[in-house]
Amino acid sequence: MRKLILSMHISLDGFVAGPKGEMNWIHVDDELFEYSGMLTDAADTALYGRVTYEMMDNYWPTAGEQPGASKHDIQHSGWYNSVKKVVVSNSWKEANRPNVQVVGDNLAEQIRSLKEEPGKNIQIFGSPGACHSLMQYQLIDEYWLFINPVLLGSGTPLFRNINEIEYLKLLETTVLASGVLGVHYGRK
Repeated sequence: MRKLILSMHISLDGFVAGPKGEMNWIHVDDELFEYSGMLTDAADTALYGRVTYEMMDNYWPTAGEQPGASKHDIQHSGWYNSVKKVVVSNSWKEANRPNVQVVGDNLAEQIRSLKEEPGKNIQIFGSPGACHSLMQYQLIDEYWLFINPVLLGSGTPLFRNINEIEYLKLLETTVLASGVLGVHYGRK
């Protein structure tokens, strides 16, 4: 069975976006891109909420072809263009794009079915609303959290819609030179 892997930047106090949705506090650099590249290498499906998908789809299809594109832009653009995209949305019914599937109704059933298909992992980046829905049904198998050394005080929390206690197992930690802490948890 394929795993659904969450990869998310988070503040030290548990937020994925500031009070006005700001994400300018997230630290990214080449070391982080190299570290997180192993996640995309192990996945052949990207899962997004509608808003994040639209943001990603406005940038990544041609990012690697732009003059001065970074190594990360070239690699991630290639990955993005080659993988199946699954968009979680109740309002967006038709993507009209090849290799894009929209799921909304019967979310838990559709995601469980997707996890049973042959292939590599399913990777979800960002998309806190979709993550909250997936957490409600305990569909996330692993959490890769990039804890940024910043306190936001308020904003969009990562963990919401937790209906029952779920114990996780720490699988790995990595301290990056930037001070970002990479933690990897799996379900027990």
